[in-house]
Amino acid sequence: MAGHSKFKNIQYRKGAQDAKRSKQFSKLSKEITVAAKMGDPDPEHNPRLRLAVQNARALSMPRDNIERAIKKSQAGDMANYDELRYEGFGPGGVGLIVETLTDNKNRTASEVRSAFTKLGGNLGETGSVAFSFNQVGSFTYPADKGTEEEMMDLAIDAGAEECESDDEAHQFTCSPSDFAAVKDALEAKLGEPTEAKIIWKPTNTIEIEGQPASTLLKLMDLLEDNDDVQNVYANFEMSDETLAALAAE
Repeated sequence: MAGHSKFKNIQYRKGAQDAKRSKQFSKLSKEITVAAKMGDPDPEHNPRLRLAVQNARALSMPRDNIERAIKKSQAGDMANYDELRYEGFGPGGVGLIVETLTDNKNRTASEVRSAFTKLGGNLGETGSVAFSFNQVGSFTYPADKGTEEEMMDLAIDAGAEECESDDEAHQFTCSPSDFAAVKDALEAKLGEPTEAKIIWKPTNTIEIEGQPASTLLKLMDLLEDNDDVQNVYANFEMSDETLAALAAE
């Protein structure tokens, strides 16, 4: 689509999230703690923990914070956490998937529903939005790692399904079942990615602009500010002009 970039929307969201680094550290710490409690506290023997620690390091999370989060998993009074997914629709009919990690299901459900209601959305049933997304393994590398053609060749060699590139980043995607193998193959050639995780990738997007676009981003910000929310995914697309206008607000 003319006037659009594969990554501009993602990068706009990332810029907003980077401004909340302490909040990100808190969410990463929770993921590290839960991963360590569910498996081995040694990252070398716990793939989920190893990935959480790697993502924390990619965001320059201090080593002391990481070690403290792992130690917390061994505390006898640690709360039990549930992984819950919510689906709903935001302004402009944009579909949203909200992944949470909570020790209080009622609190989280109430707060997520309130956020949707407050900013022109509505919470749906499980499955009401997920059909518009595919769950995939995602690995992001800086654009200076190579050309688009080189990355496509590497994607094929590594067993990834595709690689999308622009002037800011390369994003490799694969089937969730191939995540570990593709991760190892990419790291052998490119080193550790800036982000590696299982994500919900839209199979189609809704173009949104003007006030609905502004309200949608406020809704996503409100959800991401919630301590129980780990990830928010949405199937929207914005033109470069809309992004520029929002950035200037």
